[in-house]
Amino acid sequence: MTLTLCRILAAASFLLSVGVMAQESKTDSLPDAPSQTQQQTQTEQSAQTQQPAPTQPRANPIQGGVEIFNLLQRKSLMFPDLATTQGPLSSWDKFKLAANNTVAFSTVGGVLIGAGFSQAINSPSGYHQGWEGYGKRVGADMARSASANLFGTFVLGSALHQDPRFYVKKNLSFKQAVEYSAIRVFITRSDSGERVVNYSGLIGPLMAEGLANVYYPDENRTVGSTFTRYASDMGWRFAGNLLRQYWPSINKKLLSPKNP
Repeated sequence: MTLTLCRILAAASFLLSVGVMAQESKTDSLPDAPSQTQQQTQTEQSAQTQQPAPTQPRANPIQGGVEIFNLLQRKSLMFPDLATTQGPLSSWDKFKLAANNTVAFSTVGGVLIGAGFSQAINSPSGYHQGWEGYGKRVGADMARSASANLFGTFVLGSALHQDPRFYVKKNLSFKQAVEYSAIRVFITRSDSGERVVNYSGLIGPLMAEGLANVYYPDENRTVGSTFTRYASDMGWRFAGNLLRQYWPSINKKLLSPKNP
């Protein structure tokens, strides 16, 4: 049963990744220094110069596809916290970023895979096995992610004036990218652009794990279980930073639109 479930999850994860790549925007000029520039399309201007048809025009699927592509260029569906500008975020912007991070493809895909792995090793043990146990694990992991984003990205990010976004650094070797991704777990930017200790990114997940003890099974509410989950969160955050560092390059190579 567990082996079959893992295979299903692996297939679902692969399909989800393919769907994300099909919809992800091209982000080949993300900052550490310059802000992202976007080219303006001529779709609306050319549409205005055309003569209206005597009958009601049909929807143009090609034009609709162009509009959707232009819409997706405005932000990353995979990692909404990739920085595309250097200006500070308002508290409302940080709240919206927390919400977008919670429903991002990376978060949902990570939850599905993580819940499958937890199901295979029967952790937390209070949820037991079977599809019911898997559903409980998915729900609990989504709640933990939402709490971590709310506490870290919005509440602490606003109170401490810290920037919760990830800034891609260009032209790094793999070793340098690994070091940078690890450093970004502990160091971030303030709203004014200074390097500061990432209190919002470190304390937010710990607060979320403390809150998780409210809805976790009784046998999994111990201090040891809480800090084990917190250590796992930090490991996933480092892995996520490394993927964020390479995501614009992956996007540029695999998802650049072909010339018509």
